[in-house]
Amino acid sequence: MPIHKTDKKLLKKDMYMPKNRIKIGFILIDGFPLLSYSSAIEPLRACNLLSGEGLFEIQHFSLGDSFASSSSGAKVPTQNYRHAEGIHFLFLVAGGDPFDFDEPDFFEWLNKLAISKTILGGISGGPVILTNAGLMKDFRMTVHWEHAALLEQIHPHLILERSLFVIDRNRITCSGGTAPLDLMHLLIAREFGTKFAREVSDWFIHTDVRKPGEAQRSGLEERYGTLVRPVLSSIELIENHIADPLSLEQIAKLVGMSTRHLNRLFQREMGTTVMQFCRKARLDVARKLIESSSLTNNEILQATGFSSPGQFSRCFREQFGLPPTTYRKEIKASP
Repeated sequence: MPIHKTDKKLLKKDMYMPKNRIKIGFILIDGFPLLSYSSAIEPLRACNLLSGEGLFEIQHFSLGDSFASSSSGAKVPTQNYRHAEGIHFLFLVAGGDPFDFDEPDFFEWLNKLAISKTILGGISGGPVILTNAGLMKDFRMTVHWEHAALLEQIHPHLILERSLFVIDRNRITCSGGTAPLDLMHLLIAREFGTKFAREVSDWFIHTDVRKPGEAQRSGLEERYGTLVRPVLSSIELIENHIADPLSLEQIAKLVGMSTRHLNRLFQREMGTTVMQFCRKARLDVARKLIESSSLTNNEILQATGFSSPGQFSRCFREQFGLPPTTYRKEIKASP
C-alpha cells in the first residue's frame, strides 16, 4: 500500500536525519544465499521508501566486474570490489563452502580497508572469510551454525558465539538466514530511532524482533521432542563436546544421576542409549563436513572425536552405508 506524504512526515518526525546518506556495500561471493542477502537489503530499501528520503545508498560488489550468482542462480549486477570507496558499512555475503575461498589479493585489500573508518561485516559464511583474512582476532563473532564446528577446529582461539549476530567495535557478524532482519532493525534504530525501526519491521510483518544473543537454532525441546531435563542437559553436553566426546560416566555425573538411570531415560525418550546418541551426533557433523568442506578424512575424524581412521570409517559406514571416502566421491559426482 502506498504511503501518503503526510504519513511520511509522521514517520520522519522523531528521526535523526544524517547530512549525508549512509553508504552500505555488499560484496557478494558466488553461491551467496539469496535469503540472507534479501533479509539484509530489503529493510534498507524500506527505509528509503517509508521515509521518502535516500537514507541509504546501497552498492553491490563482487570479485568480478559484472554480476554475482546466488546459490539459486539469481544474478545481481555488481562492480569490482576495488571500487568500494567511502563505504560506511561493507558486508561480505557468502554461502556454499566459504572455507575454500582463498583470494590473497582480496584478503590484502580487506586488511587495508580494515584500518579505515569502514565497518566490516560478514553474513552467513561471510564471517569465515573475514576470519581467514585475519580480521577477527580478538573480536567477538558469530557464524552460521553449520560452519561453527569447523571454524573452531581451524581457529581454536576465536571468540565464537552461537548468536544471531554480534556487533563488536568495527566488526559485525551475522549468522544468516532471516537473522539480518533483526540485525538491520538494530542498525536502523541506532541511526534513525526505535520508532522508525519499528515501522520498517512492521512493513515486513517482522513483528517479533529477536535480540542479538538469541539462539540460531530451535530449542532442544522442540528439536528432540522431550521435556525431560536430564536428557536435554545430556544432549547439550554431547553437542558441545563433538571434538572431545565425554564418556557416559562423565555425562551422568554432570547431570547428577547414575549411568543406568540416564540410559533408561534415553531409551524411553530417544529410543537409543546415551553413547549411541553421542556417536550419531558426531557422525552427523562428520557427514556435513564431508559435504560442505574440503577437509581431509583425517582432519574430519579429529574434529569429531574419533580415535583412528579405521574406527571412523567403520562407524561412518555403519551409519550411512558407505565409508567416508566413497561417500565423498559420490557427493562430488552428483549433479
